[in-house]
Amino acid sequence: MSHSNPAAPGWLRLLSLAIFAFLYLPLIVLVLFSFQDSRVLSWPIEHWSFRWYEALFSNRQIGQAVVNSLVVASSCVLVTILVGVPLALALRRLPRRVAALFERTFLLPLIIPQIITGLALLILLNRAGISLSLLTVILGQAIVWMPIMVTVVYARLLRLGPELAQASTDLGAPPLATFFLVTLPNIRGSVIGAALLVFTLSFDELPVTFFLTGGDNTLPMHIWSMLRIGITPEINAVATLTVMVSIGLVLAGVMTLARTFRR
Repeated sequence: MSHSNPAAPGWLRLLSLAIFAFLYLPLIVLVLFSFQDSRVLSWPIEHWSFRWYEALFSNRQIGQAVVNSLVVASSCVLVTILVGVPLALALRRLPRRVAALFERTFLLPLIIPQIITGLALLILLNRAGISLSLLTVILGQAIVWMPIMVTVVYARLLRLGPELAQASTDLGAPPLATFFLVTLPNIRGSVIGAALLVFTLSFDELPVTFFLTGGDNTLPMHIWSMLRIGITPEINAVATLTVMVSIGLVLAGVMTLARTFRR
């Protein structure tokens, strides 16, 4: 006897469309206004132009902010890999209940509002006498996004099972060789997927950066400072490029993780 799924009620479809429109229409409007020739935002758009993208690429301050954001995001990815992967391997060796407790503890930076995390780190750094810089931003963002790397890699390790590593050890391979020749090739997709997600989130992160940045602005901080004088098509242009790159990286990360877990 076959059971067919009933069609969704009409009101549920309309509600779903309204939610998607609420989420994505602002992004579409932002992209459209970035191609407006006039500085005054008005609808309908009379003249289309790449004027604000040209102004964007000739703006040295925005260029430096992009470089700073790339440095922060790349460094954050490196730190989360160097710390998060060993943490996931350590969780794999613990008893299941203990590992579950530690895993929930690692998730706290994602659960706690980032404003609270940034403020707590600022107080701690001030007490320690550490001056704010891009290094403190990297430290704060690495703490916030570390759970992504740990949980994704740990989930992949749970699906692998210990047999391959045990076989490598039985054949006389030292632990380091076992990791690089057996474990790492099997978790590489998870590490890459998590790294892409961490890079995207770190590149766009504002609350923690707001508390921990020094004299060097990242791109979100620079956009925030530009908004103080009002919304301009130049802001729309940089926001459009940021959204497009972020969507591409997130899709690449999700597809990599999906392909890895399907194996």
